Amino acid sequence: MPISEEHVPPDLPRGAAVAPVETASDSRRTLPAASDLLDSVGLWGPAATPAGAFHLVPVQVERDLPLVCRWMNDPVVAAFWELAGPESRTARHLRRQLDDDGRSIPCLGVLEGRPMSYWEIYRADLDPLACHYPARPHDTGVHLLIGGGADRGRGLGSRLLKAVAGLILDRRPACARVVAEPDLRNIPSIATFLSAGFRFLAEVDLPTKRAALMVRDRVSSDPS
Repeated sequence: MPISEEHVPPDLPRGAAVAPVETASDSRRTLPAASDLLDSVGLWGPAATPAGAFHLVPVQVERDLPLVCRWMNDPVVAAFWELAGPESRTARHLRRQLDDDGRSIPCLGVLEGRPMSYWEIYRADLDPLACHYPARPHDTGVHLLIGGGADRGRGLGSRLLKAVAGLILDRRPACARVVAEPDLRNIPSIATFLSAGFRFLAEVDLPTKRAALMVRDRVSSDPS
């Protein structure tokens, strides 16, 4: 698909930890075929939200690592992500995804040009999660964290999550539902998913947690 201006993130503040988006004429690197596992997340373009234009921008470790590591060391985040520690630990987590076959893509969430959240868009049907629920082909999963305390607790997470779920269902026509598995102890996260139009499906025992399986079906999607 050709890249048009609507698929390019807005200019970011000087020093923002976001990699430039390549254009079709950029011969330095081409997207690998494996990116088709998620239909080229980096080219999905913006989602309109009540808070402004929102983009998912695939992570570039060399540029984005300090920012993502700082978020992972926030005590509120660390309690559930369990990636607090030196940059090397966060880097391993990111590179495992980036060096794999494209079934999970780590992204920065950029709101009106400001990197303010971290997202993982992944093929739930190709993930170990699929062993714990009746997965369907092309089920697409979401992990997310809101980076700064100032952006939490005011409904922004649910608005962005609703927009991202809409993006997934719009840009991935083979995907019939978006799934998530927040920790059952993380009541604010579960409430965010419910507010974004997800429904609780079941409790599932995963290797590292007992989780709430949340599902948003295409038939009930609302792009607003």
